[in-house]
Amino acid sequence: MSAVPSPRPVTAPEFRAAKARGAKLAVVTAYDYTSARLCDEAGVDCILVGDSVGMVVQGHPTSLPVTLDEMIYHTKCVMRGARRALVVADLPFMTYQVSPRQAVRNAGRLMKEAGAHAVKLEGGVRARDAIRACVDAGIPVMGHVGLTPQSVHQMGGFKVQRDTEQLLADALAVEAAGAFSVVVEGVPADLGAKVTGAVGIPTVGIGAGAGCDGQVLVFHDMMGLYPDFKPKFAKRYADLGAAIKAATEQYCREVREGAFPAAEHTFR
Repeated sequence: MSAVPSPRPVTAPEFRAAKARGAKLAVVTAYDYTSARLCDEAGVDCILVGDSVGMVVQGHPTSLPVTLDEMIYHTKCVMRGARRALVVADLPFMTYQVSPRQAVRNAGRLMKEAGAHAVKLEGGVRARDAIRACVDAGIPVMGHVGLTPQSVHQMGGFKVQRDTEQLLADALAVEAAGAFSVVVEGVPADLGAKVTGAVGIPTVGIGAGAGCDGQVLVFHDMMGLYPDFKPKFAKRYADLGAAIKAATEQYCREVREGAFPAAEHTFR
């Protein structure tokens, strides 16, 4: 987790310990073998298998329709491509809110059936009992506070969260419940820095400023593969969407003109 990442697999305790060393953590949200393998080989510290798969892969307007079985499937795919990175799988909507027992059962499925190294669930104060129950069962948990996408309708949309008192209470509750890290999403930069200074576990920011201990971006956002929504916080490191479209247009032309397949693409 330095400038030149160690080849050793990243564990939840090592991820947590990075804060004390002042090491910044690079996290990417990915959903399949190919993207996971590329991110892992590039040196990311953690791959988050997010329920945002519902939007960028399945085409839903929110993450709410995603099921636990779908998360298990995508996590299995990611696990096959990850060799070094810590793999954290999202618990989707209504798989942990009913009771701590439900949370442990479903988090256990992500660990046992999919092979995840840890799980992530949304909510601060309201989720502390679920977090504690999972941790007590031996399941590492990453929290998620601020803008929590599973609460999009309650929040009235994907809106920046500015309630300092609530955000601090939520982050501290997540830490007290035993989480090894917490995602802080959609808050002003000064508030993201304040939360980072208030907790002893690493904060992973997404739209929370440079003061967080790490950052996470969605693979499809950073690679320019998801044109439907362009969040302010997402930096495009490549425009693969345009490149893929151009390549496919060329393929169509060559097929229609008889230029493909050529001799070198033909068995003899």
